Amino acid sequence: MDNVAVMKKYYEMLAKKDVGNLGKYLHADVEFRAPLAKYQGKEAVLEATKGFASFFNTLSIRTCFGSGDQAVLLYDLDFSEPVGKVPTAAVMTFKEGLVAKIELFYDARPFERINT
Repeated sequence: MDNVAVMKKYYEMLAKKDVGNLGKYLHADVEFRAPLAKYQGKEAVLEATKGFASFFNTLSIRTCFGSGDQAVLLYDLDFSEPVGKVPTAAVMTFKEGLVAKIELFYDARPFERINT
């Protein structure tokens, strides 16, 4: 499976909240970076992803493309109010056929409303 197909499959499973099967795609030393969080290592990333999956309502994929050892996926996350819809971009870097890095880009300001 090429990198774009792996990324798309990963996010399709996340959209279904099938977090239990995501680990087979992750490198043991996977790095996760987002505006509100950073995690290192497969177990830490999976644990954080489990919590995240329980937080959003829907994940809708817009498009996915890639080049070389990277793939990019654009998607929309829908959360309950007060957060609402959050357009997001994810960049995955692959190593040895597995996801070695996940970097998310989104506007974190809607999440500030949770604590107010």
